Amino acid sequence: MSGGKSILITGCSSGIGRDAAHRLRDLGWQVFASCRRDEDCARREAEGFVSPRLDYEEPATFSSALARVFEATGGTIDAVFHNGAYAIPAPLEDVPAEAMEAIFRANFLGWHGLTREILPAMRAAGHGRIVLNSSVLGLVGMKYRGAYCATKFALEGWADVLRLEMAPENIHVSLIEPGPIRTEFRQNAIRQFERWVDWKASPRADQYRAELLDQLYQGSGGNRFELPASAVTEKLVHALTAPRPRPRYYVTKPTHIIGALRRALPTRALDWVVDKG
Repeated sequence: MSGGKSILITGCSSGIGRDAAHRLRDLGWQVFASCRRDEDCARREAEGFVSPRLDYEEPATFSSALARVFEATGGTIDAVFHNGAYAIPAPLEDVPAEAMEAIFRANFLGWHGLTREILPAMRAAGHGRIVLNSSVLGLVGMKYRGAYCATKFALEGWADVLRLEMAPENIHVSLIEPGPIRTEFRQNAIRQFERWVDWKASPRADQYRAELLDQLYQGSGGNRFELPASAVTEKLVHALTAPRPRPRYYVTKPTHIIGALRRALPTRALDWVVDKG
């Protein structure tokens, strides 16, 4: 049991965030299940959560969301689980600069800004847990996922430094590294692709027609390594409750394989493996 500790979870409209919110509430945590859209917040409120609206792309929502948290807790917060990111699936040359700026706000810069607003309360309390939902694509790059990989690689380095800097404050920082998880991630990626990518004007237009559009819209027809969102929540619970949480938690077999290959292989050999895989 958590002893009634408090946690803010972002991206609770569905998938990983929603599963984590329910599991931690069942374990006795005071859960603040934030969402980007008002209608999703209303659904979480109907389930009994306090669900402040919080959008990483709108820094103005940070202070209002935290005001609800601090009002309920008396000004404290024990943990935050940063969750909720999207991809813009396309070759990097087809990703406009404006799209790259937007995805960095959503997947990285907003996480930094929200953390800065939370840290004073954790420091005052003398403890805290900051858990970040990263990705296997923060460990290795893959073609046509460059925008997403760039944000996750940035997050990985940021978390490593923050972990070192906050250790004297008894504030622990952990990364969770999922591979394929059953969520709405691909559906969200399709929306971003349609918003930003003018594939018909791309020098790769024939490649889009031959394979890339099918990969995006049809998917792989199922992934035998895919796990439910609860697999991420299991790692989250350990990161929040272990006396000495791990810096990184791998989730799914592909993440363990990639992690091992990244340590063992030279870069060009790893490039070959990832490209063929």
